[in-house]
Amino acid sequence: MGRGRHRGRSQRKHFKESRENVWKRPKTDPAVDVSDNAVADKPNWQPILTDNPNFEEYYKEQGIVKAEEWDVFMEILRKPLPAAFRVNSNSQFCDDIISILENDFVKSLQAEAIEGGELEAIKPLPWYPKNLAWHSNFSRKQIRKHKTLERFHEFLKLENEVGNMTRQEAVSMVPPLFLDVHPDHFVLDMCAAPGSKTFQLLEIIHGASEPGTLPNGMVVANDVDFQRSNLLIHQTKRMCTSNLIVTNHEGQQFPGCRLNKSRASEKGLSEDMPINQLSFDRVLCDVPCSGDGTLRKAPDIWRKWNSGMGNGLHSLQVILAMRGLSLLKVGGKMIYSTCSMNPVEDEAVVAEILRRCGDSVELVDVSEKLPELIRRPGLKTWKVRDKGAWFTSYKDVPQNRRGGVLVSMFPSGKNLTDSTQTTQNNENDGVNGSEDGCKETDNSVVDAIPDEPVVEISDLPLERCMRIIPHDQNTGAFFIAVLHKVSPLPEFQEKPNPRKHSSTKNADSTEKPQAEEAVVTADAEPLESEVEKVIEADANNEKDGSSVVEPEKKNTEEETITEEKEANSSSHAGDKRKVPMQGKWKGFDPVVFLKDEKLIDSIKEFYGVRDESFPLYGHLVARNTDTSSVKRIYYVSKSVKEVLQLNFAVGQQLKIASVGLKMFERQTAKEGGSKPCSFRISSEGLPVILPYITKQVLYSPMADFKHLLEYKSIKFPDFVNKQLGQKAIDLVLGCCVVILSDGEEPVKVDASTIAISCWRGKNSLGVMVTSADCQGLLERLAERTPKTEGGSVNGSNGDSGGLEAMETETA
Repeated sequence: MGRGRHRGRSQRKHFKESRENVWKRPKTDPAVDVSDNAVADKPNWQPILTDNPNFEEYYKEQGIVKAEEWDVFMEILRKPLPAAFRVNSNSQFCDDIISILENDFVKSLQAEAIEGGELEAIKPLPWYPKNLAWHSNFSRKQIRKHKTLERFHEFLKLENEVGNMTRQEAVSMVPPLFLDVHPDHFVLDMCAAPGSKTFQLLEIIHGASEPGTLPNGMVVANDVDFQRSNLLIHQTKRMCTSNLIVTNHEGQQFPGCRLNKSRASEKGLSEDMPINQLSFDRVLCDVPCSGDGTLRKAPDIWRKWNSGMGNGLHSLQVILAMRGLSLLKVGGKMIYSTCSMNPVEDEAVVAEILRRCGDSVELVDVSEKLPELIRRPGLKTWKVRDKGAWFTSYKDVPQNRRGGVLVSMFPSGKNLTDSTQTTQNNENDGVNGSEDGCKETDNSVVDAIPDEPVVEISDLPLERCMRIIPHDQNTGAFFIAVLHKVSPLPEFQEKPNPRKHSSTKNADSTEKPQAEEAVVTADAEPLESEVEKVIEADANNEKDGSSVVEPEKKNTEEETITEEKEANSSSHAGDKRKVPMQGKWKGFDPVVFLKDEKLIDSIKEFYGVRDESFPLYGHLVARNTDTSSVKRIYYVSKSVKEVLQLNFAVGQQLKIASVGLKMFERQTAKEGGSKPCSFRISSEGLPVILPYITKQVLYSPMADFKHLLEYKSIKFPDFVNKQLGQKAIDLVLGCCVVILSDGEEPVKVDASTIAISCWRGKNSLGVMVTSADCQGLLERLAERTPKTEGGSVNGSNGDSGGLEAMETETA
């Protein structure tokens, strides 16, 4: 275990270093030659170095591109990455935004493009469906700084903020398109932050479902880093979905939540629960990597890059991919992807997966899909570099290097010797046996031909992988492999391995031999300690299949020993598994179903929601066990509800950072008189519940609707339409919904309905949406003709921090 813990910390350190703020530079960096033309008013500024001899030597040797392409390849890598963005296909303004791009910005930005030597300013990505994704020939820095691009920059900022658009690197959009997601699929995004791909997956699930209905599928978005999880939550919040759970686990330790039937019976649970384990139809495994495919947007990687970064992450990538496959249903598909060009992180990982899984997993040929996307086939041969030396086969690696250079890094994945029996033994004993997830060979093996180099060529169909190269389409670089699970994964043995092992330079630790061998299946989930734990970021801590991790606060040595004993006591093969104790994770509020019928009935009655048309019972959750203290109520879809029920049954193994859609929020305004309902509708939840609200609804003509958006509050006598002012007075004090209508009669609510949450105060009506949402709606309405003004769209994706109108009234 000692080796595994040390390896995990080293991998985490390398990963974090590679993702630091790329524009931060030391005041004095000997690697940078500052010219005499340095900016006088910024004496500490130094240009980003875009040169690394080790990088060039490495990729020339690997044959990533042909020799005649090399100069073009390097030239494009040194240029800033063009901006790219994607229109939310589920936004009610989707068609409007595409029309603005096609009919306004394509033409208005053309002069700047020609001035910069480009033929086009912006254009749709030819391989992305329905013109939803766009490529700009301006970098993000140019868009931010260029005076003539200011209007375009403001447009991108606003539409991104309100959820109508997502700024995302073009190649990052590719993996979800090959995953073949359906609206009823359970999808796992294993390493999800910052959330652009998660947003994309949610778009696909919702876009393929029937209009006005919630899909039967869902997405679980996981990330190991707590801070990055917050970014993920913020990103996906703009989607307004009840079909999402955000979790905070190590990907390689993601719980499968298997429910033992006898244990369910003991706990009084129904044996016919909808699901009794957490498995997925689709898995996106976009793993941590060295990131050299992002050189154009993160140029500081030039300075930091070395071949050891990829070597140090290889085994973690293998473990993550294997865990993803173990959570995948038979018949399901998984994408393995990286933003690295390094074959040790790409083809070598895929090859190791296929060797471990045998015939149970196949590499899918997707060369016919997205034909306009220029991609290159995966490599069949490559080399491994370590401490300045090149190795073409594991047999060439000296014994003292075999800690940092693993046999799974090579095309064959074998220790080639003159002994067929030795090779067979290595395959049987090592391919799935080492604790770090990589095949190991015995120290006693003697290489038969030590001086003759062996150039290995993989016998696996690795050409079915795809590598996107920057100069083919003026993008970043990416690697993608599509895997299909055709049968359950084979059993394998975890063998003791007392050898020293080093995953990275100067990272050496000694592993203690395991007390006994444990036979487990690849589909078996890691057992977790019954003690509450907070998982370290990117640490690879495994012991006998259990999760032993450092707690958030330091325990005494005695407490730590006790925790490890408890973990190990439940992890041995043959032991009856103990369900972890009920309890919340440290730093995370609990998730509980709201069972206060009186509270739910008050909400239903106030807004006129009929349970048979839109069930609230069993679909509302809170993050506080005390109903009187609940501030926010979240709505969950049927699929999320089933996962939560399973999670409760197995002892809350999922560490949930966010769940469902914020539907109601407690209103604490100090206004006289008691309110029949103390919860207002969140503008995030309004698009989902709007078709089912029959009370507290106003239908507003365009003039008054725009005034609300512009002034945020209107006193009852000041409405242009006096009848609307009187109807507002007739409403009950509290939250209401204002729907844009070209007449006074109720309109049929559909996907085009424009509506906003408001507050009916004592003397006025005030909006309850952010200023950005108000501005976005105003701009969209200004573009609409009178013929379409009566059409509608669900208005906003975020609540304002406080209600301006109410603050005025209560001052």
